[in-house]
Amino acid sequence: RNSSGDLVLNVDSDTILAPDVVTKLVLKMQHPEVGAAMGQLVASNRNETWLTKLIDMEYWLACNEERAAQARFGAVMCCCGPCAMYRRSALAMLLDQYETQFFRGKPSDFGEDRHLTILMLKAGFRTEYVPHAIAATVVPDSLGPYLRQQLRWARSTFRDTLLALRLLPELDGYLTLDVVGQNLGPLLLALSSLAALTQFVIAGSVAWWTVLTIAAMTMVRCSVAAFRARDLRFLGFSLHTPIN
Repeated sequence: RNSSGDLVLNVDSDTILAPDVVTKLVLKMQHPEVGAAMGQLVASNRNETWLTKLIDMEYWLACNEERAAQARFGAVMCCCGPCAMYRRSALAMLLDQYETQFFRGKPSDFGEDRHLTILMLKAGFRTEYVPHAIAATVVPDSLGPYLRQQLRWARSTFRDTLLALRLLPELDGYLTLDVVGQNLGPLLLALSSLAALTQFVIAGSVAWWTVLTIAAMTMVRCSVAAFRARDLRFLGFSLHTPIN
C-alpha cells in the first residue's frame, strides 16, 4: 500500500537474485495484461546433502516442465514466493481478498503465493514464467523440515485447486488436466503403495506390477528431464519417488 512504483518485487529473505533478474522480469511485465511473473528457482545450497541435490532437481522440474508448460497459456498456477514480480495496480485491487484468506470458515495463512496467483488469474490477468531470471534460494537439508514444508505446500495445492475449479475450464483444457493430475497423482501413488504393502502383509506376495509401473513411470520422467536438461544427474531424481 505504501509503494509507488508500477511493479512490486517479492523476494524471500533467504533468496539471492542474479544481477539481471529485475530487468528480465520487467521485460515480461511490459504487457499490461500480465499481472505477475516469476523467475527460475535453484537451490543455493544444492551441494550440501543428498536431499538438497534432489530438491534442486525438483525445482528445475517444477519450473522448466510445470511452470513453463502453464506459461504457454499465460496461466502459471503459482508464482513462487522466493522471486515474483506483480503489477501494483492489480495487487492493490486484490489486497483485501488476499489479506483475509479464509478456507472453510477459518483464517488461512499458508500457501500465500499460490493463493495470490489464483486471485490474479480470477481477476483476468496473465501469470508468466521467465526461465532466465535465476533466483537461488536455501532449501531444507534434512528430511524432517523438508517433509513439513511439503505437507504445508500440499495443503495449499489442494485448497487452491478447489478455489480454482470454476476458473480452470475458462483457461484451457490442458491446464485443467494438468492441475487435476497434480492433485490426483500423489494420492494415487500413495494408494497404490499402500495396496502393494497390504498385499505383501496379507498374502505374502509382492505386487510386482505395481512396483514395475511406478518404477517405469519414474524412469521415463527422469530420462526426459535428463535429455532436456542435458544433464545425467536427473536420472538420480528417481530416488525422490519414495519421498513423494
